[in-house]
Amino acid sequence: MRSIGFAAAAALAVVPLAGCSESVKMGTPSYTSTDGTVTEYKLGNRAPAVKWFGIDDNQQSLSYANLSGAVVVMNFWYAGCPPCRVETPALVDLSKTFAGKAQFVGVDVRDSLDTARAFKRTFGVSYPTILDASTGDVVLAFTGVVTPSAVPTTIVIDRQGRVAGRILGNADKETLKSMISRVVAEPVAGN
Repeated sequence: MRSIGFAAAAALAVVPLAGCSESVKMGTPSYTSTDGTVTEYKLGNRAPAVKWFGIDDNQQSLSYANLSGAVVVMNFWYAGCPPCRVETPALVDLSKTFAGKAQFVGVDVRDSLDTARAFKRTFGVSYPTILDASTGDVVLAFTGVVTPSAVPTTIVIDRQGRVAGRILGNADKETLKSMISRVVAEPVAGN
């Protein structure tokens, strides 16, 4: 009996390790491999603009309409996710590199306001973060276009609000930089 109890305790101790790749499906945790898969969509092959809306950590409304005409880099994360913590310094650096060229937006899929703010202070994140845990509105807006099926996921959105690319898992800094650079360099509509 003692060995059965030990085996059960050991199995339970392993369960929290899988949490970093928790699916962002609302209310039903499932686990998906976050393997760093990169997907890009050519300019002529992008789905229509995604209409998303949320309230950020400063209680301000943020949406596709607010950022119309801007390249947007949207990162889905939560504070207890180890790969999220690993990639955040690169995201912060890239947000500075692309200041005035691309707007970074975090989407916290799990945490409270206080936890999200503490994470941002710890990592020096200055860009807005939408708190999506209670509604899942932003995650749902991207369902069927490019579903952020695991956390972290980073999506690059073109000036017309269309998904141009996605990194599933920890975003490699140079890969993301190249992806953003290509979208920033695209012609502006009407020119």
